[in-house]
Order: sequence, then C-alpha cells, then structure tokens
Amino acid sequence: MMQWVLGLILAAGIGLSLGLMGGGGSVLALPVLVYVMGVAPKSAIAMTLIIVGAVSLLGLIPHWRAGNVNLKVSLLFSLATMVGTYAGARIATLPIVSETFQMLLFAVTMLLAAGFMIRRSFKPSKPDDALAFYPKSLCKYCWLWLLTEGVLVGMLTGLVGVGGGFAIVPALVLLANVPMKQAIGTSLLIIVANSVAGFLGYLGHVSIDWHLVVSFIFAASLGTLPGAYLARFVSAQKLQRGFGYFLLAIAILVLVQHRRSLQGTQQAEPTASQVTAKSQRSMT
Repeated sequence: MMQWVLGLILAAGIGLSLGLMGGGGSVLALPVLVYVMGVAPKSAIAMTLIIVGAVSLLGLIPHWRAGNVNLKVSLLFSLATMVGTYAGARIATLPIVSETFQMLLFAVTMLLAAGFMIRRSFKPSKPDDALAFYPKSLCKYCWLWLLTEGVLVGMLTGLVGVGGGFAIVPALVLLANVPMKQAIGTSLLIIVANSVAGFLGYLGHVSIDWHLVVSFIFAASLGTLPGAYLARFVSAQKLQRGFGYFLLAIAILVLVQHRRSLQGTQQAEPTASQVTAKSQRSMT
C-alpha cells in the first residue's frame, strides 16, 4: 500500500514537472516505475510512453487554444520521429537489446541533457541566448536536417522512452525557424505522436499494467495544475538549473543501480577455472 502511495505522489511530480518546465515527464516516470513500483524496464518504457503521451495531450490544449501549434511543421517532423520511434521500439524488443543496456542508455541521455540545462542556466536570460549552447545547424532552413534529427530523436524515444522535448524544441527553432512559444506547443503534439508510435512498437511484446498506467496519468494530470501556477513565480533560469541538477542525480542513481547489478551478475557466474576445478573433483 505504501509503495502505491509513494508511486502516486511521485507521479504527481511528473505532472508538476510538465507544468513547471513543459517537459521532463519521461525522465521521472521511468525511474519511478522501475525502482519504486518494481516494473520491468521494457514494460516500464512502454508504460512511460503512454503516461507521457496522455499528459502531454492535456498540456497541449492551452497551447492549441493560444494558437501556439504549427500544424505544418508538426506533421512533417512527426512523420520522421514516428518512424524513428517505432523502429527504436521494435529494436528494443529484440533479445539482443538487454534491459540493462536500455537503462544505461537512458542514464547517458540524462547526463547529456543535464549538462546542457545546467550550462544554459548560467547564461544571461535573453531571448537571443536561449539556444546558445545547442549545436548550430549547417543550413538555417534545412528540412533534410530536421527530418534526420527527427528520426534519431524518435529512435532514442523508442529505445528508452525519453520524450525528446529537450531535443525537439531546439530542432524546431534552429532548423524550421519556428518561434520559441510555437516550438514548445508544437513539441507537445510531436511527443504525443511519438508516444503512440512507440507504444505500437512495444505492443504485444511487453506486458502492460493498465491499472497502474491509468493511476499515474490521473496523478500526473493533477500535478500539472500547481506546476503551471508555480511557474509564474519561479525564475526560468532557477528552474532550469534545479532541474538540470535533478537530472544529474537521476542519471547517477541509474548508473549506480546497474553497476551493482552487473557486479552481482559477475559474482553469481562461476569463472572458467572454477568450472574446470569442479569438473576435475567430480571425476576423482
């Protein structure tokens, strides 16, 4: 019972993050499902896609009403990301892709995202500096690069369940010349599309706890309301810096957890010399 209560409180934190930052839901959902609720990583990634997709759909409504969704760009970018997400999910279901590999890839992705966020948070808060530390595109309006990044971001989403908002927003601004406000709203629509494609890729290959999924969606939806309210009073730079350090902590936690599991596996497996000695004893 306490496990469920803690899980739902943390699920509300997913919504709080989405309300405050406009993203970060998958970063919280996956570790909570795996380490608190005890869900297997492959199933947790598929469930994360459903949870983040549903909550992002709710978050999309005010952006849609405000006219901050570029349908033309979202359609083009979504097609690329959906192809990548579905492919990434199908690759993830192959036996060769271990759950430990997926969690370690998730941790590395979080380390990179944390580095960008922390570094940007120390820059002066000016509109021109908002994307200062993102890699510049080779061509300012190059749709080919937009589609290429869409496929790559989608594959990452399918493999580890990360929504990709931290990569989608700068891609829309730098490659498609979309204003920042529109990029944020458009990215939510793209994340919804990615979640659908990724879930279809996992469907039939992993088990889904629908009761847990619905509970998490409900709790996260409630969390978005205070998150959106608090965002008015907290500095964007401080939010970005704090969330960056939080991502760093989650990445370290995942790395430590799986370092221990790898060590445990190595200790549990007998070495070649031990097997040889055992066989010699059985022959005598």
